[in-house]
Amino acid sequence: MEKTKKIKLIIGLFYTIFLGLFLFFFFSNFTLQEVISYEFIKENRNFFSELKQTNLFLLAILFIIFTIIWVLAAGFGAPIAIISGFIFGKWFGFLFVLIGMSVGATLLYILANFFLKDFIKEKFLEKYKNLEEKFKKSEFFYLLIYRFIGGIPFAISNILPCIFNVKANNFFWATLLGICPQIFLICSIGSGLEKIIDQNLSPPGFMDIIFFPDIYIPLIIFISLVVVLIFLRKKFYKK
Repeated sequence: MEKTKKIKLIIGLFYTIFLGLFLFFFFSNFTLQEVISYEFIKENRNFFSELKQTNLFLLAILFIIFTIIWVLAAGFGAPIAIISGFIFGKWFGFLFVLIGMSVGATLLYILANFFLKDFIKEKFLEKYKNLEEKFKKSEFFYLLIYRFIGGIPFAISNILPCIFNVKANNFFWATLLGICPQIFLICSIGSGLEKIIDQNLSPPGFMDIIFFPDIYIPLIIFISLVVVLIFLRKKFYKK
């Protein structure tokens, strides 16, 4: 028992240091004002476009690793999916971010299951008690539905299944398949933003962005999907 506690402490300390270094490095090199400026976005769009042309494989590997770290750092899914679509385009962006998010989410689940299982049960078991029987009936099927309908912040949704003791391989495949529709649509929006920036030297107006076909078509589909998912969530989470 004492040895297990020491191992958990060492791994937990390593994770905390790793996460701290990542956040320190990121915010030491970029300010929020820089990241959201049009000049910064356009300059980096050109940089990544050239890098993509010369070494797509290396860029893809680095991005997948970054995505895994992002998810481990409890980052939201939508921003990284937009960035992926922006850098790699709709299809490659979807593939790379899907792999990175699925692996990152699974690693986060494993870590949470190892370190925080009792804490998570204490905080969330009563609220989601009604799901326990569903997961017992068909773990993968209900986990797939759970990932598809969402409705819970991505970072929290990655650790909640600790309550139900789901298998890591079921978690990975259910995540990979369940988040596909939303991620693809968000990547499509990111790809559309890249095209707009490529065609405009100065920042485009809000209406120019909204009525750009590569933006409003996936946006309409995404909003429609959200409406459907809200209905499904009420059915799935009802007691």
